[in-house]
Amino acid sequence: MVAVQQELSGRERILNSAHELFASHGFHQTSMAELATAAKVSVGQIYRLFKGKEDIIQALIGADMNERVKKIEDLRLRLEAGTIDIEQTFEQVLLFSLRDREEALSFDILAEALRNQPVGETVGDMCQRFRRFIRDFACVANPGLSGEALDGAEELILASIFGLGHRSLSRPNLSDECTAHRAAQMIVAALKAVR
Repeated sequence: MVAVQQELSGRERILNSAHELFASHGFHQTSMAELATAAKVSVGQIYRLFKGKEDIIQALIGADMNERVKKIEDLRLRLEAGTIDIEQTFEQVLLFSLRDREEALSFDILAEALRNQPVGETVGDMCQRFRRFIRDFACVANPGLSGEALDGAEELILASIFGLGHRSLSRPNLSDECTAHRAAQMIVAALKAVR
C-alpha cells in the first residue's frame, strides 16, 4: 500500500513538474533530467511510470480534458434544469478557454499533435468529446439544426473556442468577460438564423 501511495505521489509530482516546465520552457526543450530534478524523482522512476515525454503529454491532456468535461457537464445539467439559458451556457464555455492562461503549453501540445500521431489521436479524442456537447448546445439554440447545418455550427463553435483561447498575442481590446458575453450573443444569434 505504501509503495502504491509513493508511486501515485511520484506520478503526480512528475505531472505537476512537467506541466510547469513544458509551459515555461517547452516540451522539446525540457530534458528528462530537468523534469526528474523538478519532480524530486529519479529519471528511472519517470520511465517506470511513463514510456517517455509523449506519454506524459498524453496524461496531461487527459487530466485537462477530464476537468473541462466536468465543467461542461455541469453547464449541461444547469441548462437542462433551467438555471441558465443557452447564451449563458456558451458564455461560460468561452470563458473556460479565455481564462486558460497557458497558451504556450497549448500551442506546444497542438504542434506536437500535428507531428506525433499518438498525441494527435489524444487531442482528436478530446475534441470529439467536446463536439458532442457543442452539438447538443447548438440544437438547444436552434432545434431545427441537422445535417450539414449542424456540422457547420459545430465547426464554427469549436473554432471560436480554440481561437478565443489563443488570443493574447492579438492584443485584444475587450476583457475576457465582455468577449465571452458578446461572442455568446453572436453565436446564439447565428445559430437561430440558420434555417
